[in-house]
Amino acid sequence: QVRLVESGGGLVQAGGSLRLSCAAPGSISSINDMGWFRQAPGKERELAAVFISGRNPKYADSVQGRFTISRDNAKNTVYLQMNNLKPEDTAVYYCYALVVRAYWGQGTQVTVSS
Repeated sequence: QVRLVESGGGLVQAGGSLRLSCAAPGSISSINDMGWFRQAPGKERELAAVFISGRNPKYADSVQGRFTISRDNAKNTVYLQMNNLKPEDTAVYYCYALVVRAYWGQGTQVTVSS
């Protein structure tokens, strides 16, 4: 069982920055994939940024160059630094981990005003 605890969402103006954190109590070294998905109102959940099998991260085209995913194994935490935010980035952001099956965090709201 993997428990994911997210923090860091909020309201920001366009062009601003936010950093999301996802803590996975216990070791995250056994987790295959870990990162962030997002779901905007009326849309399907989509990948934002994910470490795939511990290799270089995969980013959605729409966030490439603006978002950076990183991990701190000592703190069992994955971060998503989001810069130059746009109104279309408004969504609920979900932490994701794959260990045999997918696990999801509770979601954190990110709202970008124009």
